[in-house]
Amino acid sequence: LAGLLQAHARHLRVRKPDLRPVASAWSMHYLNALLPPVTAAASLLQHVFPMAPAQVWLSLAEGAVPQRFHIPHEGQPFPGADTAARYAGLLGEHLAPLFEQLTRLTRIAPKILWGNAARYLEPVLEQGLALSGHAPSIAKDLQYLLHQPRWDGEENPMFAVQRKVVRMHSGMPEHLSLHRQCCLYYLLPEEGYCGACPLAPEFRKTAA
Repeated sequence: LAGLLQAHARHLRVRKPDLRPVASAWSMHYLNALLPPVTAAASLLQHVFPMAPAQVWLSLAEGAVPQRFHIPHEGQPFPGADTAARYAGLLGEHLAPLFEQLTRLTRIAPKILWGNAARYLEPVLEQGLALSGHAPSIAKDLQYLLHQPRWDGEENPMFAVQRKVVRMHSGMPEHLSLHRQCCLYYLLPEEGYCGACPLAPEFRKTAA
């Protein structure tokens, strides 16, 4: 993993010793490849894939960019299982140890990595709600994963109160929910704050 981060740093033309934004950027590619299909299977199809690191292979593109995952086992259906059971492998066996290693190697705050995960989980679950006619099981998944502060007495690492702001767009006020956590992209060469960054100067005093 350390070698992959160094390769990705060169790919991003990062020359500073601070690898936190590199780790965040690498994790975004990783999560973009992993979470949409696994989340859709777990919530829409009630089907769980094996997620332990030893059971999953990763293909990388140039610059150590995570490209696709290979799961040689077809998994198993989990109809009627609660959210915690269906997501235990993904969250506990896969993402938690990965994020721990990224934190150990780069000192990136775990909340940033879990915030990145929430960015990719949320649109899949919201689209699943819309496509399923607001199926109660998907609504429960969304509530549990992103809006419930604690899981069985422990802190939910993806939970965060999203700030609401108002900005002008084409002369009209537009309501916007900011990201739960800043992804640190503004620390990368030639990058800036994204359009919903909670640290962007234009949003620091406009919380609604």
